[in-house]
Amino acid sequence: QVQLVESGGGSAQAGGSLRLSCVVSGYFRYWYSMAWFRQAPGKEREGVAAIHQFRATTYSDSVKGRFTISKDTDKNILYLQMDSLKPEDTAMYYCARASRWLRDGSIEAIDFGTWGQGTQVTVSS
Repeated sequence: QVQLVESGGGSAQAGGSLRLSCVVSGYFRYWYSMAWFRQAPGKEREGVAAIHQFRATTYSDSVKGRFTISKDTDKNILYLQMDSLKPEDTAMYYCARASRWLRDGSIEAIDFGTWGQGTQVTVSS
């Protein structure tokens, strides 16, 4: 089965940058759609970025223009480059994989069946 392991979280100051990585292991024929979610204490899980067939991408309004999702298909790594960080970006960040190619639209957790363990991101002001 496919396994996802996130890394790269940590602490940053407002305006700073972090890059999260998600290593995809196990056998898989296709990448299918993948996404990054985040969840802060007391808040709902939010889909922040997704990457689909032909590397089409989707972002939540809260991160658009600041975050970039990408993948290295040779190294089997999904990335989330986070720039211009804000304190409200503080959350546990999760990598997730769907079992099919999804079309552009809202990033919904119900569409993703495989999840990583999460990596903590803390942004101070």
